[in-house]
Amino acid sequence: MERKHWLIKVLAVLTMLLSLGAAVGQAQPAQAATDQSLAKIKQKGTLVMGTSPDYPPYEFLVNNQPVGMDVSIAKQIAKDLGVKLVVKQMDFDALLVGLETHKVDMVLSAMTPTPERKQSVDFSNVYYTSGQSIIINKTDKSIYKSYKNFANKNVGAQTGSLQYDLVKKQIKGAKITGLTKVTDLIIALKTHKIEGIAAESAVATAYVKNNPDLTVLDHQFNLSESDSGTAIAFAKGSTSLVAAVNQSLAKIKKQNLTEKYLSEAGKSLKVNVANTSMWHYRSYFIKGVGYTLLISLIAVLIGVVLGTLLALSRLSHFLPLKWIATAYVEFIRGTPLMIQVMFLYFGLNVPALTAGVAGVAMNSGAYVAEYIRGGIDSVPKGQVEAARSLGLSYKDTMRYVILPQALKIIWPSLGNEFISLIKESSIVSVIGVTDLIYQLRLVQAATYKGIAPYAVAMVIYFILVFGLTRLLNFAERKMQHA
Repeated sequence: MERKHWLIKVLAVLTMLLSLGAAVGQAQPAQAATDQSLAKIKQKGTLVMGTSPDYPPYEFLVNNQPVGMDVSIAKQIAKDLGVKLVVKQMDFDALLVGLETHKVDMVLSAMTPTPERKQSVDFSNVYYTSGQSIIINKTDKSIYKSYKNFANKNVGAQTGSLQYDLVKKQIKGAKITGLTKVTDLIIALKTHKIEGIAAESAVATAYVKNNPDLTVLDHQFNLSESDSGTAIAFAKGSTSLVAAVNQSLAKIKKQNLTEKYLSEAGKSLKVNVANTSMWHYRSYFIKGVGYTLLISLIAVLIGVVLGTLLALSRLSHFLPLKWIATAYVEFIRGTPLMIQVMFLYFGLNVPALTAGVAGVAMNSGAYVAEYIRGGIDSVPKGQVEAARSLGLSYKDTMRYVILPQALKIIWPSLGNEFISLIKESSIVSVIGVTDLIYQLRLVQAATYKGIAPYAVAMVIYFILVFGLTRLLNFAERKMQHA
C-alpha cells in the first residue's frame, strides 16, 4: 500500500512537469508574437553594437575611434531605424555573453552564423561572404601549401571563432593555440610559437599587407555555406529587430555599399600605418595610465576602509558579524579576480568602469582585512590590558593604541598590496575598461606592431611601481622614527 501511494506521488510530479513543459512550449509563439525588441530600441533612442575592434578591415580603431566595414554597416542600420549608434568594445569571446545579458543590442564583429551559435542567439541574413585563409611566415612558404600540411602542427586561431572550429575539425592532429586577440596571434607566429594563423581572407590580407615578413595561403579548408558568411547576432527572440535590420542589409546589398565600406576601411588602414612610432600613439598610453591610476587609487581607498571593517568584524565577539566577514574574505580569496569583475559586469549588469573599480576594491579589501587582522594579533596583549586598565574603551583602545602599532607592523604588506593593485587592475581590460593594457591592445591593432607596445607598457608599469615603492619606503621610515 505504501509503495502504491509513493508511485501515485511520482506520477503526479511527472504529470506536473510535463504540463509545465507543454505550457512553456505553447508560450514561445505568444512571446514571438508580442516581441518588443524593435520598439525598445526606438524607445530608448540608441542601438548598442558590440564588437572586438582588432579585426581589420571589419572593425579596428583610428585615432581611438572604431571604424571599418562593420561599423559603417551599423551606422547605416541605426540611421534607417532613426536611432543613435553606440559602439561598445569588448573581447571577441565575451560578445555573445554581452548580448545574452543585454549589455549590447547586436553583435557586429565578422561573426559567422554557425548552427551552434544559432541555438543561443538569432542572426540576420548574411551580409558579406569571405573565404578562409592561413597566415604564415614568408620563410615557411616552401613548407606549407595547404591547410593539410599543418597536420600535427601548432596552429593559432581567435578563441570562440569559426576558424578555431575549422582548425579543430579539419586539420588532423593540430595543436590549437587560442588567443582572444589576433595581434597576439601575430606575435606568436613571428616568434615561431605557432606555425600558422587561421583567419578570414579579408583580415589575413590586411595583416599581411602591413607585415612584410608574413604571407597568406588563400582559399583554405572545406567550407559549407554556413562557414563562409558573416551576419549580425541578436538576443534570442528579437524577431522584429532582426526583420528591420534585414531590410537595411537588403538596401545595403542593393546599392552595393559593402564594397564602398571596404574601400573606406582600406583608406583608414593607411592612416594607421602612416606613422607607427610609439611616440605617435603616446596619447593612447597617457589615457591608459590615467585610468589605471584612477582605478588603483579608488580601489585602494575603498579596499583599506573595507578591509579594516572586515578585520574588526572577524575579531568581534558578535558571532553573526564574524561569520559574515569570514565568509566574505574566504569567498573572495577563493575566486579569481577576473571572474569577480566579469560577474559584476555581466551578471549584475553594473557599468564597465564601476564594475572594474568595485571588483578590484572588493578583492583588495579581503586581502587587506587579513593583513590588518594579522597586525592586530601581533600587538602584545599587554598593550590592550594596559589601555583598558587606564579606563580606555574598546573603541579608543583600538583607535589610539592597537591600530597605530598594527599599522607599523603591516605597512610593508600593505605596500605590496598597493603595488599589486596597479598591476592587477589590468584585469578590467577584459570588460572594455580603458586601462593601460586595453590601450596597449588598441595600439597593437592600429599599428600591426606586437612587441613595441608591450615594451612601452612594461616601462610605464616599472616607472609607476618604482615611484610608488620609493614613496612607500619613505613613509615607512617616517613611521619607524615617529
